[in-house]
Amino acid sequence: MTKDTAIVGWSALLEARWFSALAVLVGGVLLHSMNVLMLATVLPSVVDDIGGATLLSWTSTAYLASSIVAATCTGYLTSSMGARNTFCIGALVFGLGAIFCALAPSMALIVIGRFVQGFGGGLLAAIAYVLVRNTLPGELWPRAFALLSGAWSLSIVVGPMVGGVFAQYGSWRGAFFCVAGLASILAIGAFQALPAGSAGVGAARPPGLRVALVCAAIAVMSLSAVAPHVLAKAALVVAAVGLMASMLVIDRRAATRLLPSDAFSLHSMTGMGLWLILTVSIAYSPLQVFMPIFLQSLHGLDPLSSGYMVAGGSFGWTAISLMVAGLSLPATGRLLVAGQAMMAAGLLGIALLLPLKPAIVVFPAIFMLGAGIGSCWAFIAQRVMGGARKGEEDVAASSIATVQQTGFALGAAVAGLVANAAGLSAGLNRADVAQAAL
Repeated sequence: MTKDTAIVGWSALLEARWFSALAVLVGGVLLHSMNVLMLATVLPSVVDDIGGATLLSWTSTAYLASSIVAATCTGYLTSSMGARNTFCIGALVFGLGAIFCALAPSMALIVIGRFVQGFGGGLLAAIAYVLVRNTLPGELWPRAFALLSGAWSLSIVVGPMVGGVFAQYGSWRGAFFCVAGLASILAIGAFQALPAGSAGVGAARPPGLRVALVCAAIAVMSLSAVAPHVLAKAALVVAAVGLMASMLVIDRRAATRLLPSDAFSLHSMTGMGLWLILTVSIAYSPLQVFMPIFLQSLHGLDPLSSGYMVAGGSFGWTAISLMVAGLSLPATGRLLVAGQAMMAAGLLGIALLLPLKPAIVVFPAIFMLGAGIGSCWAFIAQRVMGGARKGEEDVAASSIATVQQTGFALGAAVAGLVANAAGLSAGLNRADVAQAAL
């Protein structure tokens, strides 16, 4: 048996030279994914306690905008301090943001705490993709991505449980303190397990202007959700698109790029792959921001039950990604189309089934949305990295997290714009929520 033949199975991921790094990366993904589901579960309780329904989507956009900033700083920080120290810093910053959220007296301050958390989460996510590319052979990339996605399986149980238990007993702040404690444990474990300097991606300084343009676009899109007039909303949306286009123009002329030189090109595998990452992230994002409050308002579910309903999307993502990880290349090409068709069907099903009783009838549609992105995500990422131009391999790998976070942020912002325009800002009565959900 040749070496190439021996490393294609799942057992190859357990080899000593790869196991410690993968274990830490899975821990980081688990921390992030548990926090996402925990936050989705407690947000309705937060609104009941301190108000701020119109800022619901901002808790996600602030986190994701900060994650983008962190992702672009990862190469510089890793080269300066080593992957281990950068990872530990990311976990500690994440924990500090959670403490800020736990002590916040208003939704606006929770948004600030989420911004702090986002920087820590962005460091963890960006290092994960670069480490996969630099550590594992190409034929193991889909399995490694599936393993990282597999962390969602555990978070499906832990995230809603932590958020739901604390919210149900009237102490949503305790959920954030719990997350802060877990982040501290992860930092200590990472210091022991992750070798310093194992993921260096060059010492170039972060592209400040381009990152500022991306964050400005996300902020402008978020502001459109609370703008009072239709013309103001339209102008802000156009401005957000213009800011993103300006960033791409500047980035393509830069000596050190934030994205590959063929990013979003319609004529390259990497360019098309980044388009797919952006669009599927936009489509998936609203589920976790708004679905818990829709379920609790329309069906009277408690926080724990609504959290587990929303976790069905994550379960679908994880289960399907593990099932398809070992498929041959021709089959994965068909999944690129089938996965997005499943997402569209899932979103349509949610729109039509959400008002119906009992609430469980919408669960298959939520599962289908997650299954759609799970069936194609690893293979999109594989093509982005595999199609990278010579010398741009690391840039292509790190761009996956940047574009993913941008898509999630834009998706949350657009969903907030639509929901508020449809009446969610008027309050949380059933008629307003039903109209916003549709």
